[in-house]
Amino acid sequence: MSYFLQLVFNGIHNAALYALLAYGYVLIHGLTHRTDLSLGAIFAFSGQTFILATAFGWSVLWMTLPAALSFGALIAIVYVSIGGYAIAKLIYAPLDTGTRNTVLVATLGLSIFLMELSRIAANTRDYWLPPMLASPVPLLGPEIDISLTQMQVVNIVVALAVIASGEIIMLQTSAGRIWRAVSDEPVATAMCGIDPGKVRTQAILAAYGVCALAGFLAALYYGNVSFNTGMIFGLKILFITAAGGFSRPLHAAFGAAIVGMVESLWGGYFSVLWRDAAVFSLLVFVLATRINQQATERV
Repeated sequence: MSYFLQLVFNGIHNAALYALLAYGYVLIHGLTHRTDLSLGAIFAFSGQTFILATAFGWSVLWMTLPAALSFGALIAIVYVSIGGYAIAKLIYAPLDTGTRNTVLVATLGLSIFLMELSRIAANTRDYWLPPMLASPVPLLGPEIDISLTQMQVVNIVVALAVIASGEIIMLQTSAGRIWRAVSDEPVATAMCGIDPGKVRTQAILAAYGVCALAGFLAALYYGNVSFNTGMIFGLKILFITAAGGFSRPLHAAFGAAIVGMVESLWGGYFSVLWRDAAVFSLLVFVLATRINQQATERV
């Protein structure tokens, strides 16, 4: 039972990171209704940029570790902010009236570009951060050996705080009402004086910020985010969000949290080599069931 509970608590940490990614994805998809494969690349690019900039500050600029970490975080924020704005203006705005597949192809190309950019910047090497906040935090008392590291606790708290703040904005502010209005009826909102393009740009920046935060937290915990993880995470986000639902960010985050828990339990009881295959098979089954249910309701 102790082993099972330890896997469950580890799964909460995985669930928090996946929930952040899914929440960010729906902030974009809820407005554009287009498939975006770049979010996984932004996740990996943010973590990789943070690690590379930190390594540069530590080894070249001779900064202390806290200063180097702050420098890396600042560089990652600047890069992701500039990239998000450029993507909103150079990809989404020109392709807004095109078919659904145009954004899919464009963001696939963007994902490959970011992966290669990270690989070239790292000289095809993996850089690692030193372990930070790795002390165990007992969860059920000192007599029961079940714990999470301090960094895992920080990641869970930050993820929950971001998602809770996002829901407060969605439900209780004018920005949330405008997002829901543009998501439901962009033409009608434009007739009411709201610029859907501006709302879309703001949503893209917010979504990329959330995914970049997830990459930053993952880099701090794992110590490394490889440049080749962007594609697999992009596909995971797409499938996970589809299982949770594209209409509400909170629903997508909840679905992602379930998948994170399943991954943790699978890794504890079965071969890790088959974990992704098992997760994708489960997601395909859920999607097929939902599509069949929706078809039955329409009939």
